Amino acid sequence: MPKLIRLYITNVCTGFGLSAIFVGALLWLNVANLWVLISGSGVAALAVFMLWFMNGIVFAGVQFALAVMNLAQRDDDRHRGTPIAVSFSPDSSVARGKPGR
Repeated sequence: MPKLIRLYITNVCTGFGLSAIFVGALLWLNVANLWVLISGSGVAALAVFMLWFMNGIVFAGVQFALAVMNLAQRDDDRHRGTPIAVSFSPDSSVARGKPGR
């Protein structure tokens, strides 16, 4: 299996695992009276599944984005080359008006 596919699957599973923990904490702490609303509903399983799945999509996307950004190579200062010194005169960047105003 290619490394990128393995990275994607790993991070998606991690994101959905974090989503399960998050939804469990939401229900256990009864945030916004969510446990009472869901437990009194006839479609409680569907509500919990949708809450888990939608948060899982978000958490998986963020997890994968962080993993991809961490793959970037850091530039080494020794290979940057010589900096170029640029000097500007104060008048070159200021638009001059007509004299006499």
